[in-house]
Amino acid sequence: MIERKQFKTFPITVPLPPLVELQTDSWKWLFEEGIQELFDEINPISDFTGKALELEFVSYALDEPKYTEEEAVSKNLTYKAPLKAHVVLRNKITKQTKEADVFLGDFPLQTDRGTFIVNGIERVVISQIVRSYGVLFTSEEVAGRQLFGGKIIPSRGAWLEFETSNRDIIAVKVDRKRKIPVTTFLRALGMEPDAIRAAFADVDSNSDHKYIETSFGRDTAQSRDEAMIEVYKRIRPGDLATAESAQTFLENLFFNGKRYNLGKVGRYKLNQRLDIDIKNTPENHVLRLEDVVAVIREIIRLNNTPGALPDDVDHLKNRRIRAVGELIQSRLRIGLARVERIVKDRMSVLEAEEITPGQLINSRPVAAVLQEFFASSQLSQFMNQTNPLAAIEHMRCITAVGPGGLARERAGFEVRDVHPSHYGRICPIETPEGPNIGLVSYLSSYARVNEFGFIETPYLKVEQKEGQKPRISDELVYLDAGDEEKFVIAPASTQFNNKNEIDEETIAVRKFGEPDMDKATRVDFIDVSARQTVSISTALIPFVEHDEAARANMGANMQKQAVPLIRPQTPVVGTGMATAIQQVGQLITATAPGTVTKVDANTIVVQLDKGGEQVYKL
Repeated sequence: MIERKQFKTFPITVPLPPLVELQTDSWKWLFEEGIQELFDEINPISDFTGKALELEFVSYALDEPKYTEEEAVSKNLTYKAPLKAHVVLRNKITKQTKEADVFLGDFPLQTDRGTFIVNGIERVVISQIVRSYGVLFTSEEVAGRQLFGGKIIPSRGAWLEFETSNRDIIAVKVDRKRKIPVTTFLRALGMEPDAIRAAFADVDSNSDHKYIETSFGRDTAQSRDEAMIEVYKRIRPGDLATAESAQTFLENLFFNGKRYNLGKVGRYKLNQRLDIDIKNTPENHVLRLEDVVAVIREIIRLNNTPGALPDDVDHLKNRRIRAVGELIQSRLRIGLARVERIVKDRMSVLEAEEITPGQLINSRPVAAVLQEFFASSQLSQFMNQTNPLAAIEHMRCITAVGPGGLARERAGFEVRDVHPSHYGRICPIETPEGPNIGLVSYLSSYARVNEFGFIETPYLKVEQKEGQKPRISDELVYLDAGDEEKFVIAPASTQFNNKNEIDEETIAVRKFGEPDMDKATRVDFIDVSARQTVSISTALIPFVEHDEAARANMGANMQKQAVPLIRPQTPVVGTGMATAIQQVGQLITATAPGTVTKVDANTIVVQLDKGGEQVYKL
């Protein structure tokens, strides 16, 4: 037997993470947290008066599926299980409570391979890459000056857009309506003029450009009530405005969790970008006054800083992944909103004393949105089963198109291009060659998605000790694209001695996100592998670094079209990636040694060496 010789130079072998964990972890999150989040959003459902009945979803569970995966495939059925919710109905007048388990619809189940079986056909829900919720600072050149603005982007609710005019007035637009001076907006939110001046005194210090005072000059309101009415008129022109109606409107617009929600991600990004410390709890997922103040402070700071740069919208710290769990959750939210409306209607029609939870809840809206999503969504696709590699890569696919994403026709060069922040996160090689080029991409081999949806890549910590050479430890640290820019990182091609110490004094590094040369004693982390930057498919190409990029791209794509051979043979030169792909479960592999005695279209029968027979279903 020919023995395979290893030529790798990197001293530490870091195993690949589970290749389909993007699918399986997101699905697990949906059932552990995602559905409960939806119930918390609508709990409790009261009748229109709010005085008679109240319905609350307490818990939920999945029953056993009626059919196995094999039965679903052979009978052209969906592999699904009934979703049941435990609900409590309270009569506020008689103080009577009724409890029941209510059927909410059949829920398609994910297989161990990360796929779904819908009408007997295996499907994959591909992940979507979208602009992150939170805050984004922009700039435009006006009369030779760089003037900055910002956007607060919530997961649900009205956008707030700030901009600086060349007359030094900072204005805000709510949902792209008319401009309002920020001083008027802050007074409408409850700040006094003196408090506004004090909040910006330290940053608004440029004597040539006094942004807050100039904005006060355009502020016609004399009191908080007038400021609220002015804001209301700008957002809803033509409506009769009173101080009370304006206050209720503003509170509902930004401070009501049902109307406005930054989400866990939005709050995390606001805290991170504005350097504020607000706990990431559901009650803080609405807009807060200190958020608005911090955004305006940052805009003034950027305006006063020569050479300041706006945020890069294509940087992976500003783009996040919506995986299968979140995509299903957003569809379920629509279904449960319809259920809530039906419950409220029935509460007002049916007799309060005799009503039961089962009579109130109609499961059809939930079943309908799930069926529509799996059967006809752009993100729910037939699984590519040409070969095992094609199947795995389909589950690691990321697209920028689809509902809430980009339109293929309007996507420019910038969004399609390879970005430095893709290093170790998104493969720079593998992408389709047609109109989808750059819009459909693939996760790099070691990449994973964190709880906020940002792509992380692992690095090994480099130990720095006085008087000793820098040494690679076996401590693995995952960094997202924003965190990575705080460190100096060496590539896996760096030279080492047999003690895992860096031999050279000066090495090529990525210093705070930029390529550079630096002393080895300043290195914080090192890449875990030379194939860290590329996808599974690209990593199968031997000596890929010697190939022209377009040719490597063709090779990566065409491997997924290769037909399985009747007599497979091991390649003479390999990269070691084939073994990792084999273990994902897309291939049927023998679990014990033996002799194949029978093969047909459905089964392979193996006579085991230890005695007995084993049947593998195809």
